[in-house]
Amino acid sequence: MTIRRVVPNIESGAMEESREFYRRLGFEEVMNQGWIVTLASPSVPTAQVSLMTRDKTGPVVPDVSVEVDDVDAAYEVMRQRGTEIVHPLQDEEWGVRRFFVRDPDGRVVNVLGHR
Repeated sequence: MTIRRVVPNIESGAMEESREFYRRLGFEEVMNQGWIVTLASPSVPTAQVSLMTRDKTGPVVPDVSVEVDDVDAAYEVMRQRGTEIVHPLQDEEWGVRRFFVRDPDGRVVNVLGHR
């Protein structure tokens, strides 16, 4: 299993102000679905931050997203090791397959792969 990128997710109650803040740091908007906006570095596109007002299908806003090359394998590893599954493995309408797990510190990790 290969990690493709890691993106911090910031729950925002001030989406416009937060978006402008990260733009001042040099980020550019690369995705906007209303409830989530992802900004990336123009020179290093995998350097990203996501701002979220909520999660469309998940029970919580995850703390971090980890994109992997084989999300099904990642799910099986987590399930077999007894890791708490916060949100089940499923295909999402925006083109990803994902699940949420809780890490030992209580942080929620969104593990995903693009379809």
